[in-house]
Amino acid sequence: MEKYKIMVKGIVQFENKFLIVERWYDDRIVDPYQWEFIDGKLEFGEQPEKGVTRLIFETTGLSVFVNRILYTWSFMVGDVCNIGISFLCVSTRDDILLSEELNDFRWVTKDELGNYIENKAVLADIDKAEL
Repeated sequence: MEKYKIMVKGIVQFENKFLIVERWYDDRIVDPYQWEFIDGKLEFGEQPEKGVTRLIFETTGLSVFVNRILYTWSFMVGDVCNIGISFLCVSTRDDILLSEELNDFRWVTKDELGNYIENKAVLADIDKAEL
């Protein structure tokens, strides 16, 4: 059984806006759709930079380049430690081909992120990253 799960998050920037996507979680909660950045699990042996660009391409059709690491995070689920790396990724275009696993997308300014992202820790990490 896995003891560690390594995640990556892509905060995609195009000009002065950032890509957020709406994902369905569970219809048993008050708000089953939630806005977030693109994230997912690395495949075994995959380099984090390659993994984040793969996830972004698979979910949006965007080819991006990694600018820099923004922040890291970790949390426990049962006895599995989830470790994550957030990357600032830059796109040269803003047309999206959304995968079926996502419901919607928006390009928003940094000031608008708080209108969509509910996780205050993520917003604080973005502020610390000086986007």
